[in-house]
Amino acid sequence: MVDHNRTQAVLRGLAFIFVVALPLGFATPSAADETEEKAGSFIRSLAAEAIRSLAEKDAPRDIRIQRFRKLFNDHFAVNSIGRFVLGGNWKKASKDEQKEYLVLFEDLMVVSYVDRFSRYAGENLEVTRTRAENGGSTTVFSQISRPTGKPVMVLWRVGSTDKTMKILDVIVEGASMSQTLRSDFGSIIRQQDGKVSGLIDALRLKTASLKASSK
Repeated sequence: MVDHNRTQAVLRGLAFIFVVALPLGFATPSAADETEEKAGSFIRSLAAEAIRSLAEKDAPRDIRIQRFRKLFNDHFAVNSIGRFVLGGNWKKASKDEQKEYLVLFEDLMVVSYVDRFSRYAGENLEVTRTRAENGGSTTVFSQISRPTGKPVMVLWRVGSTDKTMKILDVIVEGASMSQTLRSDFGSIIRQQDGKVSGLIDALRLKTASLKASSK
């Protein structure tokens, strides 16, 4: 089964957060400046959209799930995230296993996060700076203010094509969501004699449990 303590610790800090990976070409300094500005604006807009559409307390849960699934698929390269998290085990999986895994991975992300957003209504995400990285990605540094305690420090890794921007990875207080899930999923597969089918079974149980607990 999924390592609940480790995974939940990351999920609690990721109520505004998600992951992907897109290799990009080298950018000139002026292009990099423009990309940094766009990446910062992208994260601000995404946070505002998430709060506006998902933190509505009176909205039925199934409606919030629909909204979140759309936001997730619109702004994050879901298949790239899932493949990265599965790592080298992706090639070991059959075509049918790959297909089912990606469906279950999306379900896990959607059902895990949708309720957490409702608890962040009214909190502010502030972009503090941006930094262009080698390979064309951009790191957006931000902090999420809390009513009590220190702000939560969040780094967003963002990549772009000619027309769209996507989140690459999110690091909350030093913990990468994609790396944590990759480690957890890899551990499950090793416990199942290296079979991806064992992970798929665990994800079926986990997503079914999350869906049932919300009814």
